[in-house]
Amino acid sequence: MIPSEFLSRRKFIMSGLGVAGALVLPAQKGLAGISSKQNAYSIPVGICGSYENAEMFAKAGYDFFEDNVGRFLVPDKPDSVFNEILEIHKTLPIKARSFVSFIPGNMKSVGPDVHHDAILKWADTALSRAKICGAKNIVFGSGGSRRIPDGFDAELAKRQFIDLGIKMAPIAGKHGITISLEPLNRRETNFINNLAEGAEIVQAVKHPWFRLLADVYHMMVEGEPPSEIVKYRKLIVHTHIAEKDKRTAPGIAGDDFRPYFRALQKIKFKEGIALECNWSDLEKEAALGVETLRRQMADL
Repeated sequence: MIPSEFLSRRKFIMSGLGVAGALVLPAQKGLAGISSKQNAYSIPVGICGSYENAEMFAKAGYDFFEDNVGRFLVPDKPDSVFNEILEIHKTLPIKARSFVSFIPGNMKSVGPDVHHDAILKWADTALSRAKICGAKNIVFGSGGSRRIPDGFDAELAKRQFIDLGIKMAPIAGKHGITISLEPLNRRETNFINNLAEGAEIVQAVKHPWFRLLADVYHMMVEGEPPSEIVKYRKLIVHTHIAEKDKRTAPGIAGDDFRPYFRALQKIKFKEGIALECNWSDLEKEAALGVETLRRQMADL
């Protein structure tokens, strides 16, 4: 008879395995071999660039890419042209999750000569084709389109833009694609330059398919603290990022984005973040960028 003070064979084996596992198992590794904490923050990481570089982006470790509306969705071209791109897209290892450069600069959203009818037609085609691709967002940055002409009444321009948003949002809803309004810094446009101004527009449009994008690069240039992300948490559906000084990829100048990641983590943001950068060596810098972001997110 086995003495009662001895562990059963099963308990002994299980306890032994637990001790051994604690002693000899190596630290878990995250993506790209980065050590990860049990509760490390992680969200999908994408990159703004051409579908023609999707193989490279996938190899570097990206989850998705964001192409240009005019280049990929070609709203000014017939379906046959788009379908050729769509067939290529189906073969790519990562897919287009979002699109940028929504409205051409010569289609004016505000000012004395607005082109709302043309914009809405363009948007309908773009949003329809984005749905076919399986995308989630179209980013409404388009600084040239929304730039207020010198001498034009700023309050009137705001009303014009809100009116455009009210007309555009149901089209987005029809196609199931969210329009993500992107505040841009003052060097790029003179209208909607921070999250507070973007939130004012989104709240005025008041439609679930018209939301807000937080671009960490523009926030840093404008001196916006990470707390603004927390403040407008209910409106934010997408994010962009680049280094502050020259809009370089993360890891080039060594910017610390962890305060902004902590804000995103605090609001339980699970959507994607995309690098939107200036490049001198795309392949090398893209790889460094995604590695840097994931390392900083894992270090919160």
